[in-house]
Amino acid sequence: MKHTIKELEDIASQIRRDIVRMVHGCQSGHPGGSLGCADFFTALYFEVLNHKKDFSMDGVGEDLFFLSNGHISPVWYSTLAHAGYFDKSELATFRKLDSRLQGHPTTHEGLPGIRIASGSLGQGMSVAIGAALTKRLNGDKSYVFTLHGDGELQEGQNWEAAMFAPFHELDTLICSVDYNGQQIDGPTKKVLSLDSLQAKFEAFGWHVINTDGNDMRSIVEGLHYAKTLTGKGKPILNLMSTQMGAGVDYMMGTHKWHGTAPNDEQLATALAQLPETLGDY
Repeated sequence: MKHTIKELEDIASQIRRDIVRMVHGCQSGHPGGSLGCADFFTALYFEVLNHKKDFSMDGVGEDLFFLSNGHISPVWYSTLAHAGYFDKSELATFRKLDSRLQGHPTTHEGLPGIRIASGSLGQGMSVAIGAALTKRLNGDKSYVFTLHGDGELQEGQNWEAAMFAPFHELDTLICSVDYNGQQIDGPTKKVLSLDSLQAKFEAFGWHVINTDGNDMRSIVEGLHYAKTLTGKGKPILNLMSTQMGAGVDYMMGTHKWHGTAPNDEQLATALAQLPETLGDY
């Protein structure tokens, strides 16, 4: 391993601090899903992903990552900053005028690490498929990773993509689902039930694994295991159970913090629960 589990947990704690501070600073954004995915992003960028800080859009010879549920941009921005893509002081500009750190990631600001705009939900898998096909044509055996929200899978385009990937044996594609059971209007089972995502994806021809997205060892080992399953004719789906708002007790397990910023008192409460490990921006 590049880092111990404790070191990765410390990175995730700092990323969570950044998330609540960023959203509080502009009184706008999506803390719930960002907090829930902090462990995934930490494991991916600091342990699993073969990536270059000298960023190029083409990403030749390196693994690619596409964030489909782009509203959880705070967790991605913080991760990229701590991974060395840009100075972490820029996190203070989140969602402010002339910032490269827009509420949903975009490409025209030229922010290193961002290859697609992902404000509209449901498109990330299709983009990743295009990237995986391109790598195949170029003889590039690198992996393509994605992250999707579970509520986002109510979008129909996902299921066209989910049919396409196994049909074309895109076996370097590793997609993860943030399976927290919450979306902006309430629990997914009440808005539009997803039933068994595992059964659905397996029926479409995917190899499905299950991980605990808020347990660092589980997500690290799960992503490494997913890589061992590639090259066998099937795309991989990591069904990742998480808690929305993980790490901040009053935000956990409720859709109410999907897109709500904490006030001053709530920020202080959150920061008291999240140790500062790498230094605040």
